[in-house]
This record gives sequence, structure tokens and C-alpha cells, in this order.
Amino acid sequence: MMKNITKFSAITLIGLFMILFNSCDDNSELFTVSSTTTPAVLADLGFTDLTLDPVNTNNPAITLNWQPADYGIQSSINYAIQFSSDDVFTTPVVAATVTGRTSVTLSISEVNTAAGNAGLNPFEWKNVYIRVVSSLGTQDGLASMSNAINVNVYPYFNYTFDDYFLVGNGVAPGWDNNQSDSATQNPPLFRDETDSNVFYFTGLIKNDSGDFGEGRFKILETKGLWQPQWGDSRDEGSDDPAQSGSIAGNPGTQSGDPGRFGVTSTGYYTFMVNFSTKTYTLVPFNASNATSPASLTIDGTSASNVTMNQLSFDSHLWYANSVRLTPGDMEFVTDSGAKWGNSTSFSGVATDGGGAIPIVVEDDYDVWFNDLTGRYILIPLNL
Repeated sequence: MMKNITKFSAITLIGLFMILFNSCDDNSELFTVSSTTTPAVLADLGFTDLTLDPVNTNNPAITLNWQPADYGIQSSINYAIQFSSDDVFTTPVVAATVTGRTSVTLSISEVNTAAGNAGLNPFEWKNVYIRVVSSLGTQDGLASMSNAINVNVYPYFNYTFDDYFLVGNGVAPGWDNNQSDSATQNPPLFRDETDSNVFYFTGLIKNDSGDFGEGRFKILETKGLWQPQWGDSRDEGSDDPAQSGSIAGNPGTQSGDPGRFGVTSTGYYTFMVNFSTKTYTLVPFNASNATSPASLTIDGTSASNVTMNQLSFDSHLWYANSVRLTPGDMEFVTDSGAKWGNSTSFSGVATDGGGAIPIVVEDDYDVWFNDLTGRYILIPLNL
């Protein structure tokens, strides 16, 4: 009898232990969120007009303050700061997000980006509307919108691209870092339309003597300045002409000037450089059957009948300096009526009948076109 009682007591104890274990393992919390949420209240800025300075873009532009939303519980609340071009927030964009805070300071760059993404045009005064959207949890549940405020903003255009130019005795300008003569201008590299780290140049590179020091060139980031400059990663003197290699820059990768790119004989070449992988290729290009149009003009809603000039050093390169282009589009029109274009702004590969090139911001541009490859680049002078 005692043995049975002992066995029954053990089973009972095990059952009680399992009940207690399950109870301790249940970490779920039950809480009730108020069905009537009090939205955040966004304070006015205290000014009506805001000019965004394109020079000091990291400086603070605005500080937003708001009274917290009330969900009726003790919880850390998420806040998303939204910008819109209209007061009903048809297509809002998020400028910033914070959690557990009731203020945020946005830089000039952040406001400019948010205003542009909301649809405001650069260099035009227009109201932008701002509100705070509160929510709870990682899934942003129970979103609640604050009141909206507005400010009249004058955005700048955020030109994010780098531009590069050739210098050297193998190319048009010689070793002049700011040549403006029509025969010997510093030609640009043509930026890839899908990868802004990749650039191309297809054209004439001269080395009539075959001398080691001839047929050479480097890359400049700014005409008129020797630094930053880019070249072969080998030191000058040991930089034998090569069809591929690594690039180095002063001050991009080092404090001293890099070596030179080069060819051993005069001809047409395609030079490709990737600033992301720090590599280049320089290979011959067959231009023996290539012909250029008798004339080339820029035409479209952005500019009308602007004559382009052939570079005397290499007649396959066309340019027009300081062309005022307004928002709209343009094409390269030949004397035979062919219209060359594409759908990408600032740079791309134009084809006959390829469509009009969109001009997204008004400025003075240096426009270049290569009739060997169809590549074009539009370099703004003031952005």
C-alpha cells in the first residue's frame, strides 16, 4: 500500500511541475491600446521661407518639434517625418525616422533631397508640406498622422556625378590642364549611363615617334587644377604603355602623382576606366570605315539649332561650350536629318531615332558627342 501511495505522489508531483513549468515559460504580455489615439502635434517652424544653400549642405536647415502621440500605454513610439508637395499628402516621402524622440534636425542636404523626391523643382520657390506619422512596434502598427505645417522652399539641384578630363601629349591639349582653344580642348571622359563609376574615351591618341615618353596622358577631375589627378598605378619611368592595369590618384589613393597611361603608336583607341575597381583598359579601336556628318546641331525644347564644333585634333569629337539648356529635351541632328538621342540625362549612348535626351535642370552646359560610339555627355557648369 505504501508503495502505491508513493507512486501516485510522484506522478502528481510531475504533473504539478509541468503545470508550473508551462506557466513560467509563457512570457506573453497582455496590454490594451487605447482605441482613441491622440495624434502628435507638430509645432510651427517660426519662419516661412527657406533657401537651401548648395555649398554648406551638411549645415542644419530645420528643427522639427512635436508633442508626443498618446496611445494610452507606456511604449516607445516610432515617428516618421513626411514631406509632400500638396497638403493632402498624395505621394508623401519619408525624410527621417526616429523612435522615442519628439524632435529631429534635418540638414540642408536632407531637406533638399526630401523636397526633390516630393516633386519640387530646383531653383523654384514652392511650398512643401510636413507632418509626423506616429506608429507602434516593428510593423509600424496603428499609424496616426499629426497636423501638417508648410514652408516655402527654394531647392538646389543635387548634381551627384563626377566629371573627368584628359591631359597629355598623346591627346588634344598636350600637357595644358586648362586648354580652351577649339583645336586642343581637354576632352572629357564619357560616363557610363548605368554605372557612374565607369568612364570611356574612344578617339585618336598620338605617338608618331614611338618614343617612350610620347603618346601619354592622365586624367584630371577639374580643368585648371593638377590635383586631383589619376594615372597608372606604377611610378613614372616604370609605366610602360599597357593595355590594362590599375589606376592610382593624387590624392585619391596616394600623396604623390601617379604614372601615365600611354600607347606606342598613333591610332584610335578605346580607353575604359573604373573608379570603383581602380582598373583600366586601353585597346585599339578600328575607325578605318568611320565617317562623320558634315554638320551637327543641338535641337529640341531645351535649345534650338545650336551649332556643334568638331575638335580639330580629332574630328569624330563634337562639342558646344556654355550652352544654356532649359528643362525639356534635346537631340543631336545631322545635316542629313538624322536625329540622335536616348532617354538618359547627362550621359548615355545616342542612336539615330533613339528619342530625345531629357534635360532635368536649367544651366549652362558643355556638351560633347562622339560620332564613333554615339556617346554623349552634358557637363553642367554651375551646379
